[in-house]
Amino acid sequence: MTTSKTSLRAKALYAWLRLTDRKRTYADIDRFRKSIERSQREGHTEPSRSIRRRFDVRESDVDGRPCYTIRPHDAGIGKQVLYFHGGAYVHQIQHDHWKFFGRLISRTGCTVTVPIYPLAPAHQCPETVEFVRRAYDKFAAGLQPEEQVVMGDSAGAGIALELVKSLRDSGRPVPKETVLLSPWLDLTMSHPAQPALDRRDPYLALTGLNEAARLYSGPLPRTDPRLSPLSGDLTGLGNLTVYIGTRDVLLTDARRLRTLCTEQGVPLGYHEFEGMIHAWMIAALPEAALAVEEIAHLVDRR
Repeated sequence: MTTSKTSLRAKALYAWLRLTDRKRTYADIDRFRKSIERSQREGHTEPSRSIRRRFDVRESDVDGRPCYTIRPHDAGIGKQVLYFHGGAYVHQIQHDHWKFFGRLISRTGCTVTVPIYPLAPAHQCPETVEFVRRAYDKFAAGLQPEEQVVMGDSAGAGIALELVKSLRDSGRPVPKETVLLSPWLDLTMSHPAQPALDRRDPYLALTGLNEAARLYSGPLPRTDPRLSPLSGDLTGLGNLTVYIGTRDVLLTDARRLRTLCTEQGVPLGYHEFEGMIHAWMIAALPEAALAVEEIAHLVDRR
């Protein structure tokens, strides 16, 4: 599905991002490095007061790192969503993530578990990947595939796809649904269309993304499938769904995934929204409300 209209609120957000030059955080390497320090020093890794008031929130840990499970107070047997937040592998979870979880839980009655995975530069890909697999084993491995949804945005979507591919490759059942929001699936950042997309994107920039990829990959080549799960076999992964906007430098990743799925005969729910920016699905926008409604149907789907 591709949309052709952009709401006034989304256009206003785009204009505000341009006016305030928010892109400089990713376009200026010094600003980007300072943003990493600030995010990891002051990051809001705990659910907000509103989420704690509205839902049952339980904290546990994997390898000593916090993981939060959020469910309705009167929870019955609902779908289990394992969610990996975005942030280019270097930034902490944001307030908008918790608000998004609240909207999804209110709409579906599902349970959302959010592992706060280790970030670069202190932690690199192999450690994060192993943490993610242990988190899956703790929170989802005992569930039937039809009870599981794996979801993530941006870098978290890359983590989600890598996790599902690793489950398949090891002969284990895969979740019935994998939902990728503004996915970052290729850390090589080598697609020839990306410089033009960079100029259209009011938020992300190739300079910062390449620095984040360098910090997260360490000595690994960026073509390593743990870093760039876009490559290789995409069959046997359950139901795949992607949401992306046309003003996102990562649009190339989503479109390449669509092409690969077509070539390999893999069904893909593909939703491209005209004029939308990176990770718009978790923002307070009319388009995001539509996306949440559609994602709710995926969560509820049997």
